Amino acid sequence: MGTPWYFVALLLTILTSSQGILTTLSQSDEGGYNYDYATVPFLAEVFKLIISGLFLWRETRTSSLATAKITTDWRSVRLFVIPSIIYLIHNNVQFATLTYVDTSTYQIMGNLKIVTTAILFRLFLKRKLSNLQWMAIGLLAVGTTTSQVKGCGEASCDSLFTAPIQGYLLGILSAALSALAGIYTEFLMKRNNDSLYWQNLQLYTFGSLFNVARLIADDFRLGFEKGPWWQRIFDGYSITTWLVVLNLGSTGLLVSWLMKYADNIVKVYSTSMAMLLTMVASIYLFSFKPTVQLFLGIIICIMSLHMYFAPPQTLVDLPVTNEAHPKTLKQVIVEEKTDS
Repeated sequence: MGTPWYFVALLLTILTSSQGILTTLSQSDEGGYNYDYATVPFLAEVFKLIISGLFLWRETRTSSLATAKITTDWRSVRLFVIPSIIYLIHNNVQFATLTYVDTSTYQIMGNLKIVTTAILFRLFLKRKLSNLQWMAIGLLAVGTTTSQVKGCGEASCDSLFTAPIQGYLLGILSAALSALAGIYTEFLMKRNNDSLYWQNLQLYTFGSLFNVARLIADDFRLGFEKGPWWQRIFDGYSITTWLVVLNLGSTGLLVSWLMKYADNIVKVYSTSMAMLLTMVASIYLFSFKPTVQLFLGIIICIMSLHMYFAPPQTLVDLPVTNEAHPKTLKQVIVEEKTDS
C-alpha cells in the first residue's frame, strides 16, 4: 500500500482523541443526551458500510480489477459474524462492570486490554515480540494508568480497592473480550488476499444487523413507549451529533485499515496516545485541571512508544568489536613451515 501505516495511526489518534470531546459537546446543558445514543453506533455502521461499498465499486470498475479479490464462499463470509458477537457481549459486560465499580476504577482497569492484546497477539497470531517490546508494552500500561490515577487526597482514591470482586473479574473479562475482538478481526483481515473493502462490507453488514437487533430489544424493553426506533432515529440530532457519527465511522474504517496492513499493537498505541491527547485538550475545552500524574503518564507513554518502534541499536549502545578474520589454509601452512 502506498499510504504509510504511521500516517494512518496518527490520523486514528487524532480522531479517537476527539471522540470523547465531541460526545461531551453533544450533551445537553443538564449533562444528558437529547438523542438516543444507541442510534449513533448503528448510523456509524451504516456509514462505514456505504463508504466501503462505494470504494469496492470504484475498485472493481477501475484498472485494479485484478487486485480486487472477492471470496463469496459462505464458509468464509460467516466468519465475520464472530467479531460482531464478541463486540455485542463486550458491550453488555461493560455495562455490567459499571454496576460494581465507579468510572475512575473502570477507566484504569480498561488499560488491561493493552497487556491482554499483546498476550493474545503472541498466542493466536504467533507474532514474536522482543524483550524490549514487552517492556515497552508494560510501560504503556503503567503510563496510561498513572495518567488516570487521581490524587490520594481525593475521596474517590479509596474506591480503587473497595470494589466487589465481581467488578474486578468483569473488568478483566471486558479487557480480554476487547483484545480478542481486535485479534480475531486482524486474523480475518489477513487470512487471505481479499479486497479490504469487501472484507469491510461483510464486517459492517453484520455489525449493522446486530445494532438493529439491539435497537429492537430496547423497544421491547421499554414497551414501545416512545414508538419504534426507526420513527425517532434522528430525534434530537444536532450538527455535533452528526460529527460524532462521522467520527465514529471514520475511526472504524481506519482501524480496519490498520488490521489489514499493520497490526493490533499499532492500534493499541494509537488509542492509548489518543486518550492522553484527549486529557490535554480537555484542559482548554472543559477547564480540566491537569495533575502531576497526567504529565508523568504522558512522559512514560512517550518513552514506551520510542522503545517499541525504535531500532534496538538506537536504544542500546553496543560495544564495537573488531572480529579477527579467520586464517586461510595457505596462511596456516606457511606459518607451520616457518615454525619448523
